[in-house]
Amino acid sequence: MTKTVLITGAGGGIGRATVALFAEKGWHVIGVDRAPFGEGFPENGHFIKADISDASVLELIFLQTRASTPTLDALVNNAAVQVAKPIVDTSVDEWDAVMASNLRSVFLFAKLAHPLLKAAGGGAIVNVSSVHAIQTSANIAAYAASKGGLLALTRAMAIEFAPDNIRANAILPGAVDTPMLRAGLGRGHVGQGDLQSRLDNLARKTVNGRVGQPSEIAHAIYFLADSEQSSFMTGQAMVVDGGATARLSTE
Repeated sequence: MTKTVLITGAGGGIGRATVALFAEKGWHVIGVDRAPFGEGFPENGHFIKADISDASVLELIFLQTRASTPTLDALVNNAAVQVAKPIVDTSVDEWDAVMASNLRSVFLFAKLAHPLLKAAGGGAIVNVSSVHAIQTSANIAAYAASKGGLLALTRAMAIEFAPDNIRANAILPGAVDTPMLRAGLGRGHVGQGDLQSRLDNLARKTVNGRVGQPSEIAHAIYFLADSEQSSFMTGQAMVVDGGATARLSTE
């Protein structure tokens, strides 16, 4: 029987790689993104163009989802936005926009997806957090706060949804070569210079000596979503950062 996954932020770097991997594994993929996906979305899948920061459209998303499938086997909450500003320069509207996209949407998607996951006999929720949830840097407070809140929400989901055989875990990517990462390199936290110099400086901060690729995060997401591989894992935060958080910052 074909399994079904709903992936938010489907058109971005990690989201696009995750869509491709699940489709390759034979899953029916429902993708959501506020921007058009363009070419390459699975032919047997279903793409929904929607801005998940708008709470009023989420019910419409699930109307379309239920028209496509009566059940869900996995939900991947991947969509996120980032405001790269000092706290004192971050407006209330910017703060609220980050929370709406990165945290409130996850609460609502889990709430609306729960009946479909339960109808499947159980499943998995994978929340894409960030290493900024546990260690952060300057000028990214709203994003870090939203990702930290996501860890607490993941634990709450794991506890409350366990009776319905629904697991919930978070993945914490480190530096991954995505449009969001490249846009955020102007914060000055990895030195100055052109984009390639900043990427090289960032790579040197990992144990592996490089930034990650979206496909590497997609494989970790798939592991957490596949109940045959990670059946005894719930309420956990899995860090995938090339060892960046393993090294003391004083060294």
